[in-house]
Amino acid sequence: MQPFHVIGDRERDELYGALEAVDTSPYADYRAFSTAVRRAADGRVPASLAEAAERIREERERGVSDTHVLRNCPVDKDLPELGHDDPQADKYARKRTFVGEGFLELMAQLTRTPLMSYATRFRGDFFTDVYSISRYHGQQTGYSDGELVYHNDRTAHPVRADYISLLGMRCPVQEYTCTSLVEARTLRAALPADTLRLLGERHFVTPFDVVSRDNNRDLGLSEKHAVFQGDYGIRYLDTHTTVAPDAPGAAKDALIELKNALTRAEKKRHRILEGDLLVFANQNGLHSRELIEVNDPERSRSRWLLKTYAFRDRATADGFADRWVDGVAGRVGD
Repeated sequence: MQPFHVIGDRERDELYGALEAVDTSPYADYRAFSTAVRRAADGRVPASLAEAAERIREERERGVSDTHVLRNCPVDKDLPELGHDDPQADKYARKRTFVGEGFLELMAQLTRTPLMSYATRFRGDFFTDVYSISRYHGQQTGYSDGELVYHNDRTAHPVRADYISLLGMRCPVQEYTCTSLVEARTLRAALPADTLRLLGERHFVTPFDVVSRDNNRDLGLSEKHAVFQGDYGIRYLDTHTTVAPDAPGAAKDALIELKNALTRAEKKRHRILEGDLLVFANQNGLHSRELIEVNDPERSRSRWLLKTYAFRDRATADGFADRWVDGVAGRVGD
């Protein structure tokens, strides 16, 4: 994908200076960090970046596009090395600046999409790392070092992000990994009315992902849900979402038709480079990870993306206020 907006070098450096001065840790007190970013960036946000954020909002509202790439974004200059046994602990111990986190927070503020997190995952952090963890090798999670099937993040959970942001922190150029996306509207357009009707009914279940189950042994299957939701939404984890035991036989046929449509559908692909920000709708499409070329498996494992989840807007976030954990707005349970 071509970048939607490229930040100039001078603008990036000025923004870096503002964000580098934020010494409040987002992992100790997210709300204080959010306030510190707002204050540090006050009057220092490049006009072109503010305009790009407004155009992103407009394109989302008009249904023009839910996927955007910003290039040459500020990221931390001195990134620590992370191990693969417990990279989160390594980050806490070794990462001293929060420029990447600050930029993601700033973009959330500019696009007016409040961040969210899961209380049982990574200590409830609002900024998490898409980074290989050894115990998840070969499993279907973003914390593996392998490919991922097409999915929504947290498909089985009752509260799911509207938008996902991925910021390239360390992306070895010798290795070629792509994030691939398919819009729900593309899949819908390829299916007949009877299939769409069945996929819009609550005949389907999805198992909770391995990381969620590791943190909450009570999790098994989602409640029964529709695959297509609302005018544009989709809730589906390929090779995992299946029909509920009491579903009509035609529901299985509809699911097979969806799988066929997904195989044939037009895909958008983006190779995230260091300083790239890829933002896309989590519930209006599916995304995957493709390992196009791996020249050095160990080097490929060092790929590090910083990730945030966000609600569509403040009103959407407020609609989940009864689910806030420990009174922290945006932090939800399972």
